Amino acid sequence: MFCVIAVEGIGCIIDGIWGSATGTTSYSENIGAIGITKVGSRRVIQVAAVAMMFFALLGKFGALFVTIPDPIIGGMFCVVFGMVTAVGMSNLQFIDLNSSRNLFILGFSYFFGLVLPFWLTDNNDVIKTGSEIFDQILTVLFSTSMFVGGLTGFVLDNTIPGTDEERGLLQWRKDVVLTENGKPKEHNSKTYDFPFGMNYIRRTKIFQYIPICPTYSSGGSLFKNLKFPKKFKRNVGSDQSNGVHASQRDTKL
Repeated sequence: MFCVIAVEGIGCIIDGIWGSATGTTSYSENIGAIGITKVGSRRVIQVAAVAMMFFALLGKFGALFVTIPDPIIGGMFCVVFGMVTAVGMSNLQFIDLNSSRNLFILGFSYFFGLVLPFWLTDNNDVIKTGSEIFDQILTVLFSTSMFVGGLTGFVLDNTIPGTDEERGLLQWRKDVVLTENGKPKEHNSKTYDFPFGMNYIRRTKIFQYIPICPTYSSGGSLFKNLKFPKKFKRNVGSDQSNGVHASQRDTKL
């Protein structure tokens, strides 16, 4: 996950340098494509990327996609975004849906996420902070249903009192984070491995403490394995008032 966020940040920086005017982000439609085809191999994505860059140079190939009827594209979008929505809602399996607290948060977040953006389309001049740029930023954010619904659910879930079992945290830790013995799962997946240089990275221990590296150990600390002497002696001189010799004032750390 750290690798994905880091690469997206680097991509946004490169876009700004090149003057692209649009940042890069993970393509949510890939969730639907993977859910339908069951193909999540990076090699498939790499080959498809090379193919798209090659065929982008051929005008006739682009004209072929233009001829696709709108109903076909609409049906494809219904399937893809339907899978995206279903995958997001599948995370609710961990919470207690019999709890009035959770039902309130879920219903209010969904409804408010639909109502506020719809209201702002007819009242786009209500946000007045004194800065035109900041007004535009807030208008764009609060006109996005996903942002409004997600922010509302996040705030309510972290402010309304509820037990860990009610919020689904216990089941999440049991099924996703911890093993049967209660110990953290060891993620041996090679999903986030770099295309090259992984043998050197695995041999070098320092990469275990860098969050953006595939070999990063969760919860690790760079200073955790450093060894210090058990005793540090300091010469503080003699204390005439208490009659304590300096050798008797060694400090143990």
